[in-house]
Amino acid sequence: MADLHQHQQQPMPRNHHETPSSPSTRQTVRFLTAATIGMSLLVLSGLTLTGTVIGLIVATPLMVLFSPVLVPAVITLCLLTAGFLFSGGCGVAAATALSWIYRYVTGKHPMGADKVDYARMMISEKAKELGHYAQAQTDQTTTAPY
Repeated sequence: MADLHQHQQQPMPRNHHETPSSPSTRQTVRFLTAATIGMSLLVLSGLTLTGTVIGLIVATPLMVLFSPVLVPAVITLCLLTAGFLFSGGCGVAAATALSWIYRYVTGKHPMGADKVDYARMMISEKAKELGHYAQAQTDQTTTAPY
């Protein structure tokens, strides 16, 4: 046991050609590749920013000249898009509801059918109670002397 403990504490032999402070060739290549890619992306982002600013400088007078036409056109397009999306959503909801009703009527027991049956039963009971109450009120009113 003592032998095993002493064996674990012995340091591993190092390569005498490699010092701890010098990077390996692989690390150097990785760094140079990362630096090259980083600088390329930095140059591309600078060119993109420059192109955007130049485009904005060129387009600003055109936007000012055509703003009385563009602003209402954009508002109209937004309203049309919202209308079409709302209409499509209502169509999908209607198709889903009709599909559910068809499955319910044909007895395929769609999701939520139990709740519909329970609600129908409760409404029916309340309607009967209201009918009995109305009948009692009518009988009481017709039999009461003036």
